[in-house]
Amino acid sequence: MFAIIRSGGKQYRVRPGDKIAVERLDAAEGAEVALDEVLLVGDEDRTTVGSPTVAGATVRARVEAHDRAPKVTFFHFKNKTRNKTMRGHRQQRTQLVITDISAG
Repeated sequence: MFAIIRSGGKQYRVRPGDKIAVERLDAAEGAEVALDEVLLVGDEDRTTVGSPTVAGATVRARVEAHDRAPKVTFFHFKNKTRNKTMRGHRQQRTQLVITDISAG
């Protein structure tokens, strides 16, 4: 069984046992979270597509850790004035382990 979920404005295809990194969630490490924005649920013989979400479907996950993504650097340069700016950003994220998918 697999599902496509939406978290933090991004979509993820998950199966039980998968490890994914999503935008930071307000949950303690080791806590169970329920992801309710399930866009699609499927298995070998049938697929349910939501409009926009599948009613009653949830994906349960365990919070493994909170960390930060690798640094993304960006550089601005204005010609002739020699104006330069270099900045970096590290996005906070949550590592999840998918434990269960229920189709509702």
